[in-house]
Amino acid sequence: MRFRPCIDIHNGKVKQIIGGSLRDQGDKASENFVSGQDADYYANLYQKDGLKGGHVILLNPVTSPYYEATRKQALRALAAYPGGLQLGGGVTAENAATFLDAGASHVIVTSYVFRDGRIQYENLERLVGEIGKEHLVLDLSCRKKEGEYDIVTDRWQKFTDVPLNRQTLDELAGYCDEFLVHAADVEGKSAGIELPVAELLGNWGKRPVTYAGGVGSYEDLSLLREAGKNQVDVTVGSALDLFGGSLSYRKILEICNKLL
Repeated sequence: MRFRPCIDIHNGKVKQIIGGSLRDQGDKASENFVSGQDADYYANLYQKDGLKGGHVILLNPVTSPYYEATRKQALRALAAYPGGLQLGGGVTAENAATFLDAGASHVIVTSYVFRDGRIQYENLERLVGEIGKEHLVLDLSCRKKEGEYDIVTDRWQKFTDVPLNRQTLDELAGYCDEFLVHAADVEGKSAGIELPVAELLGNWGKRPVTYAGGVGSYEDLSLLREAGKNQVDVTVGSALDLFGGSLSYRKILEICNKLL
């Protein structure tokens, strides 16, 4: 279980938010932490510590007046650590290559592939044709509805009709290099992981996959390792002392290295 660091950017600032609170209207979110540092500060730290595959996430839509400031912060991170970070947020077949050229190792995509409640295979195939599946991470972030976890889009605001299950993972595995899964109902709450999601990902285990959402204690890391059968990587955001939380970044690295 590797530790995958994150740099979440909203309204031009590095932040940690409660995922379910994010609203495009008014560019609002319940904030856990707003950093005084720019994104490249965190990218330099992750590079120094040899952490690869971290996620730079743009939390403003392209239509937002804050989007350009958010994009510039993301580009600072990519330039500081070329080849070490993945980028997600507003990625399409038309702009994916520009982020790879700017230094991203992969682009992370949800909403372009999942539209009108279903998988848009035409968009997915266009994206793979532009950049190759080796540079694509599919974000299958989910929320619970009527007893099952459904994939959500548009910064976790819209439900699709696509469940997060083994069949969906199997269908999409041939189009990408990795999966990223935010358990959006617990994202930013530091109150424990979504065990059913972790268990599903661990039992599947056919592609690299990173789980994000709810880690609030060191015990949660052991729980995730067990539930994910040591095949699921982890992101820790709001609970991390880098972002105002109580969990030591250094201790997290130590624990994850021991759990490899």
